[in-house]
Amino acid sequence: MPRIVRCSLIQAANVASPDLPLQQVKQAMIEKHIELIRQAAEAGSQLTCLQEIFYGPYFCAEQSTRWYDFTEQIPDGPTIRLMQDLARKHRMALVVPIYEIEQEGVYYNTAAVVGSDGTYLGKYRKTHIPHVAPGFWEKFYFRPGNLGYPTFDLGFARIGVYICYDRHFPEGARALGLNGAEIVFNPSATVTGLSDHLWKIEQPAHAVANGYFIAAINRVGVEAPWNMGEFYGSSYFCNPRGEIFAQASRDQDEVLTADVDLDMIAQVRKTWQFFRDRRPDMYESLVRP
Repeated sequence: MPRIVRCSLIQAANVASPDLPLQQVKQAMIEKHIELIRQAAEAGSQLTCLQEIFYGPYFCAEQSTRWYDFTEQIPDGPTIRLMQDLARKHRMALVVPIYEIEQEGVYYNTAAVVGSDGTYLGKYRKTHIPHVAPGFWEKFYFRPGNLGYPTFDLGFARIGVYICYDRHFPEGARALGLNGAEIVFNPSATVTGLSDHLWKIEQPAHAVANGYFIAAINRVGVEAPWNMGEFYGSSYFCNPRGEIFAQASRDQDEVLTADVDLDMIAQVRKTWQFFRDRRPDMYESLVRP
């Protein structure tokens, strides 16, 4: 019987001015996403992924301790509890990227994974943290992730998560494949002129090298007051042959929904035996500092 999984990616522009109280900024985006999640459910999605730190603007464009108060616990914070309720309501699994607090002063860029019955399944913490001019001051906000490259069994698919800047590093992409990921989700926040050329190259290359599906998400719009560039959307699904088979617009809110045929993974891996032909005994130098 074919293993077809219907998935959705949500790309969305920020709603509220960052100058407003942080709770208002967060609540505006959460309310917007409740509606977008409903649209994904109506499209028949079994699994939906939101964009990087979905509930606000990309605040890493500045360095201000004010944004530390944007953090929440996982899974015990209000946003993840809400997403568990929505998952149960819609019978749909969710990948939910938020700003996580582990303890005071220890913060991570994290995605929680919630099953279609509302069960919290675990989380991935962004591993590679950029500090790149102009405007990507992420080391000010996030510790590097320390949970490795987990995969999550949803019952109908095993998924992994990579977050934004992680996509420039093939090592973690390979680890997710070796850990059994069939679909890897990459929620991102990236702007025109910096990475739009790479956007269409790197992740399809990961899909080919590891024989799995990639689901790449990027937000849209220009976010004042920073105006660091245009978030160019273009969220997409890519198959294990490196072919982008569904793609969203560059400049509009969108719920991109597509059917992912997981049987293609076996078909491709029977031709390209990259996992069989690996030589881990020859790769020791890759993990030296």
